[in-house]
Amino acid sequence: MTAKLYCFGESGNSYKAALPMELAGIDWEPVFVDFFSGEARSDAYKEINPMGEAPVLVDGDLRLSQSGAIQDWVVEQTGKFWSDDPAERREILRWQFWDNHKGSSQFGVTRFLMNFLPEKHRNADVIAFMQGRCKAALAVLEAELATRDWLACDRLTMADLSCCAYLYYPEPFGFDRAEYPAISAWLDRISETPGWKHPYDLMPGSPADRA
Repeated sequence: MTAKLYCFGESGNSYKAALPMELAGIDWEPVFVDFFSGEARSDAYKEINPMGEAPVLVDGDLRLSQSGAIQDWVVEQTGKFWSDDPAERREILRWQFWDNHKGSSQFGVTRFLMNFLPEKHRNADVIAFMQGRCKAALAVLEAELATRDWLACDRLTMADLSCCAYLYYPEPFGFDRAEYPAISAWLDRISETPGWKHPYDLMPGSPADRA
């Protein structure tokens, strides 16, 4: 049975679910969520996910939201991007939790404020504050990756697939790869993984589609 992932290309959180599914060889297909037309807030969509968010995984009777939970399902189905060693598992989780609180939560909001929010609503002070938080998170990531190739183990894991998601997008939010050589090299290593695809190639929906 083909799993369905309700998602859209601009969503880094959707990418955090879609990319592991793709790289792990899960049989899946995307279902486009027209987020920018308000679909996620509709009554029909809230029947799928009362939280009104993407992504949502539907596999038979299973309905699962939140990218971290979907990543856990990928591990359960395939055993990939994880570890049997308790210390390594905790390290993977540590970076997943860090990303949700300090990484993606800052990168995603700042990118939205700078690129997708109507210009008349963009507050320069708020954006500057958020860019400062992004800079602090990127400094942590750069320092870690300056000492190792991967975040949690000696190989690609869910830690990397969580933390990298928003960093492949072209829209500006305060991240310039040239200023973060260790992060840039790490992103290259991830993108060299067989089966890797850019978010706009992996999922339907992009700013070009709405232009």
